[in-house]
Amino acid sequence: MHMIAEAATGLPTLLFTAALVVAACFWLLVAVGVTTPHAFDSDADLEAWGMGGVPVALALSLLALFTWLLATGATVLLAVHVPDGSAARSLRLPVVFAALLAAWRLTRFFVRPLHRLLPDEPEPSR
Repeated sequence: MHMIAEAATGLPTLLFTAALVVAACFWLLVAVGVTTPHAFDSDADLEAWGMGGVPVALALSLLALFTWLLATGATVLLAVHVPDGSAARSLRLPVVFAALLAAWRLTRFFVRPLHRLLPDEPEPSR
């Protein structure tokens, strides 16, 4: 458990930990009723990134979650299998970028079915 906490709070995974904390706080505010999941929809369009069709907050929260999981897991695996030193430090940054790329692909994969359940735009009234 100590190794996971150390990986999550160490650089560069700390950036994704902060993004995950922000996303969790946002969804807590949505659950309390202070804001809505569509609060950021007018600010960003994620169609070009392949994540359109759902609320922006949902797509970015999924991206933060998947990136954090993959980056933390990869950092723990590096700590276990690569001895401490310059090799481990030099591998950390490419592994985190690979985790970000893989998380983007996972988010695109999961957003497509969610598009039918949580449409970005409300249906027209009759």
